[in-house]
Amino acid sequence: MRATDKTSPLDQTFSIYLDLTRFVAAVMVVLAHYLQYDIVEGKLAAFVPNMGREAVVVFFVLSGFVIAYVTDSKKTSAREYIAARCGRIYSVVLPTLLLAWVLAEVLGKGGAYQLAKPYIYIPLHLLFLGQSWNLSEVPPLLAPFWSLCYEVWYYVLFGVAYYLKGWRRSIAIAGVLAVMGFKLWLLLPVWLSGVALYHLQSRLTLARSTARLGFVLSLLALIIYNLAGMELSLRSIAASSWPFASLPLASAERFLADYLVCLLVVVNFLCARFAGLSGLRRYAGQIRSVASCTFTLYLSHMLVVLAWLQIYPHESKNAYDVIGVTLAVGLVTLALAQLTERRKARFRQPIDWILRQRSTSKA
Repeated sequence: MRATDKTSPLDQTFSIYLDLTRFVAAVMVVLAHYLQYDIVEGKLAAFVPNMGREAVVVFFVLSGFVIAYVTDSKKTSAREYIAARCGRIYSVVLPTLLLAWVLAEVLGKGGAYQLAKPYIYIPLHLLFLGQSWNLSEVPPLLAPFWSLCYEVWYYVLFGVAYYLKGWRRSIAIAGVLAVMGFKLWLLLPVWLSGVALYHLQSRLTLARSTARLGFVLSLLALIIYNLAGMELSLRSIAASSWPFASLPLASAERFLADYLVCLLVVVNFLCARFAGLSGLRRYAGQIRSVASCTFTLYLSHMLVVLAWLQIYPHESKNAYDVIGVTLAVGLVTLALAQLTERRKARFRQPIDWILRQRSTSKA
């Protein structure tokens, strides 16, 4: 996320902070899976934060923020919006999904029923329908894929609401909401908070001292929330109060906890905007560089972790083994990123061409 023009509605220092946060959030997801799959145990595990779900909330807020920024500042057309979103998503999803499918076949691990019916499940995943209504499907070896089924349909919903007018917009919004289903409805406020935050930060001003205090307190509150196990309590409340037994919450079962984390994230971002974090500018190049691999890291790290556990006799209490799998995750991410999100413009070109041809034929 870049903001280099002085007239940009996005402050440059704040933009760097958001990129840093995006990378840290991806690392938090990786570490959460280290705990989940026993990559690290014992004394080492005490130093590993378990904040994977909180990181996904960060991604949702950032996603809404970015979409609001792009559509507001760049005044993109509907065609440009579609091409940009498709290029961004499919540049990572297509290669990673293909790699996951092949790896699952080779390792014989997970998703056997999907592997037997690729003609059903590959289109399902490419259309990001795996979390709609009562569905709860992710591709083999790609557990983090669930959140993309939320985010992509939020892109679609925003697009039809922003670019269509009159009765066409009303019908399109109703149609998209009908496809999304109740789980995506429940987390929609989290994504929309990012849209609201973008417009708020461009209109509001906080004193630096107030912003710095709020910045620190929001981080402390998030740490306390995690250490106190508040998520478990809120998840229990959500499950017991959910009135529709035939509609399992599944990936949305933490929606109450997500709302609280969302509030803390929005406060943190808003305060960071005015906190004067100018020291980040000295590391802008490094931060931008690692942030450019974030999506690849988020989606592909599970391939490395599961393959590692299948092939190598991993010892979770051995620091050298933990370092080894971490290096493997990093190297695979860097290699894949050269072919995926760092080449997203190439993925966008054919989509842009198809949309231009459609526009020309209609004219």
